[in-house]
Amino acid sequence: MQTPMQSALQTPNPAPTTAPAPDFSAWSAARLAEVERALDAALAPQAPAALGLAMRYAVLDGGKRLRPLLVWAAAEAAAGAPAAALASATHTAVLRAACAVELIHAYSLVHDDLPCMDNDVLRRGKPTVHVQYGEATALLAGDALQVLAFELLLEQPDAALGAALALQLARAAGHLGMAGGQAIDLASVGRRLSLAELEDMHRRKTGALLLASVQMGALAGGADAAALAALTRYGQALGLAFQVIDDVLDVVADSGTLGKTAGKDAAADKPTFVSLMGLNGARQYAHDLLAQAHAALHERPVAAAQTLHDLADWVLHRSH
Repeated sequence: MQTPMQSALQTPNPAPTTAPAPDFSAWSAARLAEVERALDAALAPQAPAALGLAMRYAVLDGGKRLRPLLVWAAAEAAAGAPAAALASATHTAVLRAACAVELIHAYSLVHDDLPCMDNDVLRRGKPTVHVQYGEATALLAGDALQVLAFELLLEQPDAALGAALALQLARAAGHLGMAGGQAIDLASVGRRLSLAELEDMHRRKTGALLLASVQMGALAGGADAAALAALTRYGQALGLAFQVIDDVLDVVADSGTLGKTAGKDAAADKPTFVSLMGLNGARQYAHDLLAQAHAALHERPVAAAQTLHDLADWVLHRSH
């Protein structure tokens, strides 16, 4: 008998469709509805001593879900078909990958907000997990979310694909990627980094997981070597652009709009693209990076890539 999590992460064999791709809003709403249902099923509230409640608080009812959307869009581009036309096994693998990257992202935010890291009290418009549940529970919730991400990837019929996806995610989240970038960030407070040093930090801290989202979607969608290379170039440019825009928003937006504490980087004397390049310079750099992302999809034309173009534009024009 299947558990609710297994049922939510498996889909019936969808009927093939030749209908034109929906517009971006309709596409993203449909994909996110699937992800939300699967995350809700995967996050068991009955975990002991409020741990499950803290995990659900960290993940559900908030966040842009950019990483799951990148998984879906890259998978569709690799397969050359919309989600509704993917084979059942492929659809399930993509959904699991989309949930896994979001769980890793959520765990990283829980830990980053802790007093020993960034000591933040606001995330996604509500108190951070350690404020709501205490530091010890927040630490354990982050640990449990990280483990659950790999459980979702490895608990599927295609063991080889599950292992490949887990390896991709582990490399993005570990010392060569997100964790390493956070270590550089903490060590760089009060320092003026060069552009190359700042890019290296953020290609790890922020960009690695965004790139992994694209690459995991591509792998699950059966990308060939040329398509994977093009999508990798896209993901590299998009990942860095996202952080540049984040630095801009930290200066120009308010906490209510951002859903997190605005101006915190400057207050903490952290190096940012704005502090290095100025506000207008950072904005132009973001435009240049997004142009690179768009160009990557044309250098080796990738079928069904419109949603990847739309996601790049959303990154540039987002307000939070």
